[in-house]
Amino acid sequence: MSSSNSDISVAQLLLNAQQALGVLPPAVLEVGQIFADAGYELALVGGPVRDAALGVVPHDFDLTTNARPEETERLLGQWGKVWDIGKEFGTIGAARGDLVVEVTTYRTEEYDASSRKPTVAYGDTLEGDLTRRDFTVNAMAVRLPEMIWVDPTGGLEDAAAQLLRTPVTAKQSFDDDPLRIMRAARFAAQLGFSVAPDVVAAMTEMAQRLEIVSAERICSELKRLMISDHPRAGLELMVDTGVADVVLPELSALRETADEHNRHKDVYEHTLTVVEQAIDLETGPDGPVPAPDFILRFAALMHDVGKPSTREFDADGKVSFHHHELAGARLTRKRMQALKFDKVTIKAVSHLVASHMRFYGYGEDAWTDSAVRRYVADAGDQLERLHRLTRADVTTRNQRKARRLANAYNSLEERIKKLAEEEELAAIRPELDGDDIMQILNLKPGRAVGAARAYLLDRRLERGPVEPEVAKAELLSWWEENRDGLL
Repeated sequence: MSSSNSDISVAQLLLNAQQALGVLPPAVLEVGQIFADAGYELALVGGPVRDAALGVVPHDFDLTTNARPEETERLLGQWGKVWDIGKEFGTIGAARGDLVVEVTTYRTEEYDASSRKPTVAYGDTLEGDLTRRDFTVNAMAVRLPEMIWVDPTGGLEDAAAQLLRTPVTAKQSFDDDPLRIMRAARFAAQLGFSVAPDVVAAMTEMAQRLEIVSAERICSELKRLMISDHPRAGLELMVDTGVADVVLPELSALRETADEHNRHKDVYEHTLTVVEQAIDLETGPDGPVPAPDFILRFAALMHDVGKPSTREFDADGKVSFHHHELAGARLTRKRMQALKFDKVTIKAVSHLVASHMRFYGYGEDAWTDSAVRRYVADAGDQLERLHRLTRADVTTRNQRKARRLANAYNSLEERIKKLAEEEELAAIRPELDGDDIMQILNLKPGRAVGAARAYLLDRRLERGPVEPEVAKAELLSWWEENRDGLL
């Protein structure tokens, strides 16, 4: 979303905004007229205004008013269907068809040092509301329905300079809402802007204040950072300021872990490169891994976090990280649980971290068809992401080694494709299902059925598909040998 021209002028930004705001849905202006007729102010504010200045037509409509929530609710009821988004924080939502608006009463937010929840105080002026927002580029507004630009803190100048600066002192801003420390990193990633020195200093000094912010809010900012256009910029800012020590200490720890060559490239720099290379391997909207893909990107970020705890030196001083992928998967799962990620995302990311070294056996030895089947079966629904994570993990400057690994993975993907065409690898399952097993062995649901199915799946992976009668014979033979231990 950042401009490609770092010398863009304020005049150009205003022209961008005029063009982008010129196509606002008339229904949004109608909301402004309803509030004006009732004697209240209403303004489009924050991200939509910033985006308009950067040449992006707003699709989110965040509005602010001097009307109190009860009056906002009444007035919006004249326009569309109303619901309470967060009335205790002054926000009311409304929709007309597919068009959604959110209206928040002018306010300020402050945190008690021991509380995770902000206290809300309502304000009376738009300018006062804007000066208490997180960054100047988000502290611009357009009064509705008149379309009057309001910028009391110099947001346009900072947008032209591609600079993140706070409307008040950075320390005061972060005292008011410590989550803004994370938002600084997120906007650095989202906009590609540099960060003012006093903001960096305040982030460094106040990073520990993030401990009072709920895990859910931090998680939300981290997700948005990772799916931004420039996640590396945000991640580096988090590490350099000590924010990562609080939010994602596994990332910070990578700075002190040398790679297997014990040379200038450390695991931290390698990790950031892997993230960027994984992003380059995302696909278009119709591809298997549409960009931006949080799961792939976060797996790339966490793939080596097990290295610090598994680092060992041999007698010659060579570094090794045996089973770091398994240690990393455990650390990833634990950190994501602490940050309140959903279970599906945790499972996918930690599975990718645990699996990212599997391919290297293929590069060293010829795999049987059985080994290829097991690779696909173990990857499950993460196979396409695993392809990309494995390729992204190659950051060596040795071009011969890089070509060898790329050729080996090309070979593996070709074999997977060939077997998939022959055997429907994406849906590998035993030739006999649970009902078949129970009928053949005269069993009821229980442990023995599960063990039988596991045996048949193992045989399927080992020798490929066979006719059901062959599978039945294998099942009966296995049952004769194992029934006593399962009944």
